[in-house]
This record gives sequence, C-alpha cells and structure tokens, in this order.
Amino acid sequence: MKNVIVGQSGGPSSVINSSLAGVYCRAKAMGADKVYGMRNGIQGFLEEQMVDLDTVLGSNELVKLLRKTPAAYLGSCRFKLPDPEKDTALFEKIFSLLKKYEIAAFIYIGGNDSMDTIRKLTDYGQKIGSPICFVGAPKTIDNDLAETDHTPGFGSAAKFIAAMTKEAIRDEVVYSTNKTIYIMEIMGRNAGWLTAATALARGADCPGPDLIYLPEVPFDLQAFRAKVAALLEKKNNLMIAVSEGIHDASGTFICEYADADKAVDAFGHKQMGGTATYLTAFCEKEFGCKTRAIEFSTLQRCAAHFASQTDVNEAFQSGDKAVEAALSGRTGLMATLLRANEVPYVCEIGLADVHHISNVERLVPLEWITEEGSQVSDDFIRYALPLIQGESYPVMENGLPKHLVLK
Repeated sequence: MKNVIVGQSGGPSSVINSSLAGVYCRAKAMGADKVYGMRNGIQGFLEEQMVDLDTVLGSNELVKLLRKTPAAYLGSCRFKLPDPEKDTALFEKIFSLLKKYEIAAFIYIGGNDSMDTIRKLTDYGQKIGSPICFVGAPKTIDNDLAETDHTPGFGSAAKFIAAMTKEAIRDEVVYSTNKTIYIMEIMGRNAGWLTAATALARGADCPGPDLIYLPEVPFDLQAFRAKVAALLEKKNNLMIAVSEGIHDASGTFICEYADADKAVDAFGHKQMGGTATYLTAFCEKEFGCKTRAIEFSTLQRCAAHFASQTDVNEAFQSGDKAVEAALSGRTGLMATLLRANEVPYVCEIGLADVHHISNVERLVPLEWITEEGSQVSDDFIRYALPLIQGESYPVMENGLPKHLVLK
C-alpha cells in the first residue's frame, strides 16, 4: 500500500498549488503508485470525489502551469471534523475509505483549521493502530501558524499589498488636491501580518501609510480621531491601513459597530468586512472631508501574476517535505519554514508536531508595533522584506495569464 492522497482546505492563496505540485512530484519520485487529489478537501473525500493526479498532471509543462495557477486547483472546503469520541462513525467511515483506496499517506494543505483536521486524524489513527500517516503542508496568507517562521502564501500576499499600497499612495498624492482620507482594509482577522505589510511600501519614493492599525493592539476610536485630526493639520491627504479584525478594548470588532449580526462559518469564525467602510463614514462625519474605503478583499490571496518567487519556491518545498515525511512513516506533523540565516536570507524546511500548531495563533510581536499602536517598526520590515523577493511571471495567453483548471 503506497498510495498518497492530498487535499486543499480553507481560504486559498496564490501559491497553494505550488505546494500541491511539491506533494505530487515528491510522491511520484518516492514511488507512490497513485496520487489522489480530494475534490473540495475532506468534505469531498467523504463523498469519494477524487481525481487521479496522474491523469491531469502527466507532464512537466502541466506541473509548471499548476505552480503559476492561483486558488485551490482541487477545490477547497471549510468542513470542521468533530472530536473523534463524539462522532466515531464519521472517523470509521474516513478510515474505511482510506483503506479502500490503499492510502499510505494523507497530506492536507491548509491553515490552522486544516492542521486541526490532521491532529484529529492522527490521534484517531494511532488509537486504532492504523499505519496511515497524516502530515500537513502549511498554507495561509494570514501568516498566523505556530512553529514556523512564516507560511506559504504570506510572502506573495504581502508583496501584492505593499505594491498596491505604494501605487494607491502615488495616485492619492498626484490626484487629490482637496483634503481626502483613504482607508485601506486588509485581511487577517486576529493577526496583523498582512496589514503590517503595507509598511513595506516605505522607501525613497514613498512614505508608506500615515497610520497602520493591527488587531494585536486594541483600537480606540477617539484616539484614532485625534491622530487623524492632527495629521489633517499638516497634510491634505491621508492613507490609513487597518486590519479587518481590529477591535476595541472589550473585544468588539470595529466592523460590528455597523453590523453586530455578522455571520459565522463552520469553525465559529465571525465573518469579517466593513471596517474601512465604517471608519470612512466616521471620518466624513467628524471632519467633513472626502473619504474613500479601499478593500483589496480576495485580490490579496489570488494575485498570482504578482507572486513572490521566494514564496512559490518555499510552497513547493513544504509540499515536498510533507509527503516525504509521510511516506517515510512519520505522522502528526506539519512542514515548517525555518529562517536559517538573515543576510543573506536562507530558509530551511523542517517538521513540527501538529499538536503544537492546531488551534494556536501566532501574532505580530508587540515589540514590532510602535508604542502608540499606529505604526510598525523596522524590525517587521527586516523580517518581511526577504519573503517578497523575486518575480514569478505568469504563462501568458492572448494577453492574459493562463491557468490550469480541473475539469
């Protein structure tokens, strides 16, 4: 029994398919008889919706195109596995299907909730004495997984966000002669890594955002008003970056100020969005000037045309490492990215116990956030700058990027 199965879960990224390519290539190199892809993650697997990847990735050209294709090639899901003791029948079904397809290695590419799936499958497998190995390959633009220096997907999202911030600031400076407040809303929920990436726009030709607010520090609306008022005394146009997940001292998300009845997903996560819209309305009322909310939204995670080559490579390597570990008989692990050297930047691929990762959020260190909570320090710049290096140019067709699509 030497078949491999791989799935993708949660919100995708512009390099998640590079991890899939890494899994596939290493599995074949290690002699896997078949490499199955789950359609729509564990949810699709439960319905036996799978594809033999040999039939769709049968050439080097197709694998290369896969690595440059954004979003989850296999399809994703947000399916929360229950605790094994609460739904033994479901786990019996999963392991019965794994046995049916003669699976030796189960690889799941995803973030925190996906690593929770790996943890539960590992624990149940060990409880029943199953020889199947379960290993995770990290993926999240939020960069909030524990036990790893950074996550595949973050570098490319940070590169895109920094570039868009720089271009938006240039547009604002040249275009607007009247007082205008621009507020950019960045993804990230409880972790401010992506919002901090707007600071990467700083340079000789760009000052970067005037204010940057991360969810690691409680947001004070009146203190925000005072800072904006002071800045408007000095300049006409302000560019402010806020995380979608900023919240006040009581824990209430600022986006809930306008809509307290936000929906939640299968994992109990409240749906984000609307923070910039609320704050621009607040500023317009308080200062009587023009305001504009800018939401990059899903563009942050799907802009493969502007991916970091460093990120593409590390995503591939993490998928490679995950399946290598699983086919070597190791289980309950996640591939990790370890910064072996700062200058020049060197990254090594390691492994960590998934039990130390599941349900743990890694936040931006408070010492990287300025004392007043409205900017990030140069320590963050030094951390993030190597991760956005290198260009991954898309395969072009008829003037547009070409993507590999699973029929």
